[in-house]
Amino acid sequence: MFFELHSGGERAVLVQIAIDGGANEPDLGEFIELVRSAGGEPASVVRGSRRTPTAKYFVGQGKLDEIAEEVANAEAELVVFNHALSPSQERNLEAYLQCRVIARTGLILDIFAQRARTHEGKLQVELAQLKHVSTRLIRGWTHLERQKGGIGLRGPGETQLETDRRLLRARVSTIESRLDKVRQQRAQNRRARQRAEVPLVSLVGYTNAGKSTLFNTWSESGVYAADQLFATLDPTLARVEVEGLGGVIIADTVGFIADLPHTLVEAFRATLEETLNASLLIHVIDVAADDRAFLKTEVESVLEEIGAGDIPQLVVYNKIDLLEREPRITRDSDGTPDTVSVSAKTGEGLDLLRDAIGERLAGRFFTGCVEITPMQGKLRAALYELGAIQAEEWLDNGNSTLNLHLPDADWARLKQQHGI
Repeated sequence: MFFELHSGGERAVLVQIAIDGGANEPDLGEFIELVRSAGGEPASVVRGSRRTPTAKYFVGQGKLDEIAEEVANAEAELVVFNHALSPSQERNLEAYLQCRVIARTGLILDIFAQRARTHEGKLQVELAQLKHVSTRLIRGWTHLERQKGGIGLRGPGETQLETDRRLLRARVSTIESRLDKVRQQRAQNRRARQRAEVPLVSLVGYTNAGKSTLFNTWSESGVYAADQLFATLDPTLARVEVEGLGGVIIADTVGFIADLPHTLVEAFRATLEETLNASLLIHVIDVAADDRAFLKTEVESVLEEIGAGDIPQLVVYNKIDLLEREPRITRDSDGTPDTVSVSAKTGEGLDLLRDAIGERLAGRFFTGCVEITPMQGKLRAALYELGAIQAEEWLDNGNSTLNLHLPDADWARLKQQHGI
């Protein structure tokens, strides 16, 4: 049940206003790409500056007339603001411009609605849309803002708007209940991974940084990847082998973006929990982007917002093939890997990435060779159950040597239980 905010191919006038002297002006190139990703056709761009937005139209009267002129000249069907608009501002702008007006949040929601593929992703998008649209119902129902009447409709004492809002609240409650079940299932899967001490490595980064391409190349998966914003909405997990660690779970997650709407952060809580429970975050950055330092800051800001700011990070500079750079690892003052330069498209540097991940996570594992007697059969069985025995060799005296690799916590527990 998606709300179709607009269909593809519509001519659109784009509006971007620098507020407070342009100190925090959004990226115009990204804005144009967002409109194209939604299927719109940017006809013209109206730019300006204001100290503060106006309460009625967001822009001043002069700029409003300029937008109206551009709409007429381009025969545009849609005006898109690269800002957050209140419901009353959208309503006033539509009445003045005589065409549909949507804000940045509505635009991103529309892209998400097109990209969602799994049942969970569609539920999350619908939840965000419902919460966004519920405050804007009056735009389409002003002619019904009265109590029902007529044959068969007398008696409820409820306006059409009240009915719609009540139905929306019921639908929101249903979706939240379903997402709670998804969340519980994820929590159960996470507990199983934690019992087995399988590390979770989560790919995070700005949208279109190349996370899904890296995921596919590394795990030999077929996750949808494209050179477009928000190609991935649904979290995907895969198990890969890392030398010295054994099995590691990697998670491909939704990309972040500047001014990510809070409704999306809330709706995608189940997805973002894969990030919150990661042992290590792989922060993928498009090294060819001119504003990569700003994009890095924006991602770190969102990670702080969702409570993942304290999780260890390994920065991966992707797309080195576009700059003809060589893959490399850099280390901090303690010798710990902190950045890796790779090309997810060509696979260059992925061996360095595996090594860096192995080093970052190796401290959590015990690796060594132990000798056990036939009387320690329960210990041997427990080690096999954990998948900790990499090789076993029998000795002439009836003992055996085991090459072990298992989490420190499990090894400490087994030593205590079996009196080693």
